[in-house]
Amino acid sequence: MVEDGEKRAVGGRVVKVLVHRRDDRGMSLEPFASRCVRRGEVHELVTTDHEDTAAGARIDRVAFLGFVEIVNAGVIDRGDEVWCDGEFVGSVLGFDACHHPNHYNILITSPTPRTGPELGLRPEMDVLFSPAVVAVPAR
Repeated sequence: MVEDGEKRAVGGRVVKVLVHRRDDRGMSLEPFASRCVRRGEVHELVTTDHEDTAAGARIDRVAFLGFVEIVNAGVIDRGDEVWCDGEFVGSVLGFDACHHPNHYNILITSPTPRTGPELGLRPEMDVLFSPAVVAVPAR
């Protein structure tokens, strides 16, 4: 059964580049597979090589990309593709709410956790959360 319908992509812009990484961060994956975001909100992007999507999964190995201002309201779903200035970064693993309501940590799974400078991020760079393309079986 298909649970979700079509949606628009969510755009953003980098407002601050982050340069650090941790192997003992202890983030906790929220039980929610999606979060609504409003225009003007600022959220933190964090890469990880963790892949477990179970609620409460501990996320330790992380690299911080930066903070992103949301340009258009929408829904960010687990599995959405994340693109920075046209370069594929990874897929949304989920959300950590340790700083909420100030901001969410949007966790992005990638083979190697990378920091903002390692991806060449800079302020005002475009960020896109795009629905993952899923092949629908022919009938």
